[in-house]
Parts: sequence; C-alpha cells; structure tokens
Amino acid sequence: MDQFHDIRPYNDDEVAEVLYNLVEMPDFINTIIGFRFAKWPKFLQAPLAFGVKLALKRQIAKIKNVHDFQMIVANYMERMIKTTTTNVEYRGIEKLDKNTGYLFLSNHRDIAMDPAFVNYGLYLSGLNTVRIAIGDNLLRRPFVSDLMRLNKSFIVKRSANGIREMMAAFGQLSAYISHSLIKDQANIWIAQKEGRAKDGLDQTDPAIIKMFYISQKKEKIPFSQAMANLKIVPVSISYEYDPCAFDKARELHQKSTTGNYEKAEFEDIDSIKNGIVGQKGKVVVTFGDVMKEDFETPEAFVAEVDRQIISHYAIHSSNKAALAIQQGLPSPDRVFSSYLDRCPQDIRETVLSMYANPLKQQQAYLAK
Repeated sequence: MDQFHDIRPYNDDEVAEVLYNLVEMPDFINTIIGFRFAKWPKFLQAPLAFGVKLALKRQIAKIKNVHDFQMIVANYMERMIKTTTTNVEYRGIEKLDKNTGYLFLSNHRDIAMDPAFVNYGLYLSGLNTVRIAIGDNLLRRPFVSDLMRLNKSFIVKRSANGIREMMAAFGQLSAYISHSLIKDQANIWIAQKEGRAKDGLDQTDPAIIKMFYISQKKEKIPFSQAMANLKIVPVSISYEYDPCAFDKARELHQKSTTGNYEKAEFEDIDSIKNGIVGQKGKVVVTFGDVMKEDFETPEAFVAEVDRQIISHYAIHSSNKAALAIQQGLPSPDRVFSSYLDRCPQDIRETVLSMYANPLKQQQAYLAK
C-alpha cells in the first residue's frame, strides 16, 4: 500500500488521467477564461470554453509524464521571466551535486514564485527539480490541487483537527520528506515557516525542524545525524519589487488597527496570479552551504539556518531606498520613489517597513 498516496505528487502513470479529468472541469476552464479573456463579453463564454478545451486537449495529448508537464511549465517560466523581471541571478548553485538529494529550506515571499525560481535554476543547471511542499489551505479548488501535484508538489495538512490527527499528519509528512531525500535522492523545497514573511523579516520556525526529525527519531537516530542525513541547504530569495506588496501591507495594516483580518475565499489564488504576472524587477536566489553534523538541538540548527538566509539575502536598491526614506533622507532610487507614489497613503509606512526590514535585519546580523 502507498502510505503517501494522499499527499505525494502524481506519478508518471497517473498523469494522462489527471490531465483528461482537468480539461473536463468547468471550474478549471472558467478560471482560464477569466485569466486570459477577462475583458471579453459574457455572451462569448460558451464558445470560449469550447475553444479553450479544444486547445488544451491538443496540448495535453503530447504530455506523457511529469517531465513533459514540467517542460511546458519551463516554457511559461521563460516567458514570465522575460516580461516581469529585469534579471534573475543564481548564486551558490555551482556547489550542488547532481547526484545528491537536497532539502532546500527557503525564506518565503511569494506562494508560487519562490519554489518556481528555485526549480528553474536547478533545471538550467541540469539538476533534478524539487518536490514542493504546499499547504492544503491553497487547495480548496480541486483543479489547483491537481495542477500542483502534477508539478511535483506534495501536501502539508495544515487543516488537521485535534492533536492526534495533527501528529499523524506531521509523522506522515516527516516520513515522506525523509523517504524522498534518503531513499529516492530527490530534491525538496519547503518554506522556513508557515506562510509568507509579509513584514520582510525572515525567521525559521523550530517546529519545522522538529517535524523533519520525527521519522528518524523513531529509528533512534541522533538529532545531529538525522539533520545531516537530510542535506539541508538554506536558500535566500529576494525580489527587487514584490507584486503582492500592497495587498500584504493592507493585511498587516488591518491586523494592527483592528486586531483581525479575514481572508476572502480565494484570496490565496489571487495572490498566486498576481505573483506570476506582477513586475518583480531583479530576482536573486542564493543557495547556502549544506548543514553539517554540528547541531545538537533544533534551536541551534535554526540559528544557523537564519544566519545563512539573512546574511545571504541579496539587498536591492528598493531596500536601500526604503530605509533611507524611513531615516528621513532623500530616496536614492527614482524608480522606488515612483513606485511609492502609487501606494495608498494609509499603508505607505507598512510598505516602507516591508522593504526596509530585510536590510535592517541583515545589518543587525552582520554587526554581531
């Protein structure tokens, strides 16, 4: 029996059936129409749906396995990079061994783009693409779950209820990650904490590290050795401009003023779309050093992960400009000043903090 069947990515022999079912989902077809043909009149909905289904059926006929599907994703990535970035730079990727499976423990800014940029860098360098950890809160629509699992995503059951169900979910997740890395020699991407760092401050949640250890702890493997077995590589991702910055700021501002923020039903899906199509400026992905057997506790491990992620974070002109403005100095970047002019006044200070915080955090670490 496949103990990971409900959380793992789809296998090659499942791809054809999943794609066929996807094309027959009205919600999927309507979402594509809304994304690509939003300004077209409603009375054209039916012929557009017919045309989209026909085009998709022609495209999926060429897809026989996960690799074929990811090659189509790579083509979209190339187009997205050309239209929404000024440059994408990869640092430290030359240190990675093509024959080794790594656990990429990453800071988190964008729901879909963070693992996508890591994946694209690995693809360009001839390394295996990652299996991506994704929370089940993002999978409320069945077609989203199917698309993610076709793209080698596995599910983190954040909605588990009760201690017993939660511990069972953590145990299954830990076992899947260990199995992927140690047995399959696959690469894994997972964020350093649940949710994006909307305030621009990166910090690893010790619970993530403790979850990694659950499956190997059952085998009486010491913590330091267990972590070394997973070959964890801290990853820093930085965007010159965050397409979702104003939306994140509204959430933070509302929480700070009212104490509460209620997400719209499909708000995360909108964030994914905005992150893909929005302007990002320069993007830098930095791969740190493989974590060794030098850490006896999760807290010590977390401290080193944070040090690498924060110190390796690529600082952009937008970060410097935001900090200068906070300090009452003239902005050294006209582009950022123009960007800030488009920001609603009530969230302006929150947006400034989001961009200044990574630089402040890095300066504090380097001053230690």
